[in-house]
Amino acid sequence: MTQSPKITIIGAGGFVFPFRLIGDILSFPALRSARLCLMDVREDKLGPVADAARKLVAHHGFDAEVEETTDRRAALDGADFVIITFQVGGVEAYKDDVLIPRRYGIDQTVGDTVGPGGVFRFLRSVPAYEAIAADALEVCPGAVFINYANPMAMATAFLNAKGLKTVGLCHSVQGTTRMLARTLDVPYDEVNYLSAGINHQAWVLRFRRGQEDLYPRLREVMNEKHVAGRGAHELAGDDGDHSEAAQAASTYEGGNEQVRTTLMNAFGYFETESSHHASEYLPYFRKNPEMVEHYIPERWDYYEICVGHDDQGDIDTQLAKLKEELAPSVEYGASIVNSVVTGVPSVVYGNVPNAPGVISNLPADACVEVPCLVDENGVQPTSIGELPLQLAALNRTNVNVQTLAVQAALTGNRENVFHAVAVDPLTAALLTLEQARDMTEELLTAHAERLPENLRA
Repeated sequence: MTQSPKITIIGAGGFVFPFRLIGDILSFPALRSARLCLMDVREDKLGPVADAARKLVAHHGFDAEVEETTDRRAALDGADFVIITFQVGGVEAYKDDVLIPRRYGIDQTVGDTVGPGGVFRFLRSVPAYEAIAADALEVCPGAVFINYANPMAMATAFLNAKGLKTVGLCHSVQGTTRMLARTLDVPYDEVNYLSAGINHQAWVLRFRRGQEDLYPRLREVMNEKHVAGRGAHELAGDDGDHSEAAQAASTYEGGNEQVRTTLMNAFGYFETESSHHASEYLPYFRKNPEMVEHYIPERWDYYEICVGHDDQGDIDTQLAKLKEELAPSVEYGASIVNSVVTGVPSVVYGNVPNAPGVISNLPADACVEVPCLVDENGVQPTSIGELPLQLAALNRTNVNVQTLAVQAALTGNRENVFHAVAVDPLTAALLTLEQARDMTEELLTAHAERLPENLRA
């Protein structure tokens, strides 16, 4: 492939993440002469990201070209790589995903993976995915698509169903394994691990240091540190002060891990998404406010975070850091581009269709998260075989939601929207079928203008 690939980012005006990806891309010498085409429907959000990208390129003296456009088709035309990172409807639509279910007693810390929030975040994004696919199949049919948009499994499955070669990327595997290494005080580069499952519910199947199985010590340390009901200051070993230890213990990942520790005790393996997030995907931890507080004493609410963030301040902070030190983050996107362009192999954890032999005891139509080899031949999933039976059983409860939502989008069957919501584990644990249908109808009404035409009333 040419050493000057066209790399298009759709949704480039998003909250800080797209600019961090640009920094990752420019961290690889082979990509420093790339054409970076930044596209977003919101010109006011796109401009600051493009300006920062140009400043970063100029600061380091690279040859990369930075283009910006609100024209989707032009952005896709001739692209070698397309990175998708957007949320259709922004915070305004996200508000309905979170607050409508909350009135029915479904309290989602994020609401972007399964559950009513995940189903409707996906469905309101479908018209955008369909438009991207229609254009791409005409103007860049051979492009490698990298999807960062949530709900990861639903979006990636849909894009592949539309004929685009798409891998979905998250940071939960690399984030969790780094957290576990820190917890055990083991250098991360000495850890060998294997993870597999589905996005936001994959499982650390192996965690070793050389020939040493680290799981026995992991179980001991996590159970000692993360006892249900203890707050962050207790986990840090202080009496509620604002010390560095206490602040570190109150972070999103690694602070309150009672949920994941409980899951490990019950099912044998550590899960790859934070306790806050993981608690949404199962029926065990969020039955009432008292139970939520018991397992997750320090609330982490992503909707509130989105409402309060400062776009420009975040970009300026990232730009200053990347001017000082241009190094890749833990994200996999740029390493995929680099491996395809240069042929230098890498291994990433990607979300891909469950082709025969990938995870044999998950459904064939599932989107699974597994280690993948990447080189000039593209993204190639590795074979995992069977997951431990209990882990596959937990995954299937979430795959059911994802498959039904994708079918609703592909066929226009509104009943499948209700079915997707009704079989969600947390929804099923808390609502009657009548309540689940009422909530679904209210969400359909709230999002009506954003939904695919075949799902509008």
